[in-house]
Amino acid sequence: MNIVFFGSSSFSVPALKSIHSHVVCVVTKKAKPKGRGYGIEDNEVKQTSLMLKLPLIEITSFKDEAVHSIKEFNPELFVVVSFGLIVPKWVLDLPSSGAINVHPSLLPKYRGPSPIQWALWNGETETGITIIEMNEKMDAGDIIYQESVKIDERDNMITLSERLSKRISEILPPFIKQIEGEGIKNRILQNHDEATFTPIITKEMGKIDWSMSALEIMRQIKALVMWPTAFTFLDGQLLKIFDGEAHAMESNNETGIIIKTDRRGFFVTTNSGILMVKEVQLENKRKMKAYEFANGYRGLVGKRLG
Repeated sequence: MNIVFFGSSSFSVPALKSIHSHVVCVVTKKAKPKGRGYGIEDNEVKQTSLMLKLPLIEITSFKDEAVHSIKEFNPELFVVVSFGLIVPKWVLDLPSSGAINVHPSLLPKYRGPSPIQWALWNGETETGITIIEMNEKMDAGDIIYQESVKIDERDNMITLSERLSKRISEILPPFIKQIEGEGIKNRILQNHDEATFTPIITKEMGKIDWSMSALEIMRQIKALVMWPTAFTFLDGQLLKIFDGEAHAMESNNETGIIIKTDRRGFFVTTNSGILMVKEVQLENKRKMKAYEFANGYRGLVGKRLG
């Protein structure tokens, strides 16, 4: 089949690699300037496309003139994985066999741009992979494949997204072969009344509120470990927290107080339970184990985080 692949994040890369022999063109979001020098860093989908010598179309929106060149590749199927833009109907009508989207949740739950983060933040024990036949609405198409994936209590955004991405790369090749032979079949309508939606993750969401419980803060840390990373302030300096562990023990101290350190890290009071912090990064410093950080930071016990 002539497949046009749409993807813009590292999550898309294993899927692209798994079906690249069918891909006649890759469409990705054009990278934005970032950093102090406003340099442009190619996304991993673009890098992979160049490595695989696949034709590439970069767009900022579907108003770009470059979008119209998709027609030149005579697409039979669109495969969309973590693309980041809603594909309009006039584009979805181009491929002769339709368009499919692979979404990392059990739709209709967690539609939108950040299903993995919110599944972790909400303490879900299960998520999944859903393939839908696309329409012009966000993640609202008919379900044509779905499977559940267990969330391990040790999972964070990195480990869970890697596992889901790998599984998608295993599912897609035989699924594409089935569509090639039989077309898109066995559609199941989503129950739109049960749909939930995930908001875009913002940098401000990373700020820790120590009046929450240790368990809630730990879920926030896991969900945001890739970006923006959960953070707090220590003596006026931003302190990122990458890993930790919620403990049921209680303290008579106010919330956000570092009450002790040991070889596992340092311990912070919350509204319910104690958060053992295991890995941190103080602004303008390297990432390090919290125990190592505590050893080098004079008078840490008794400090307030906020």
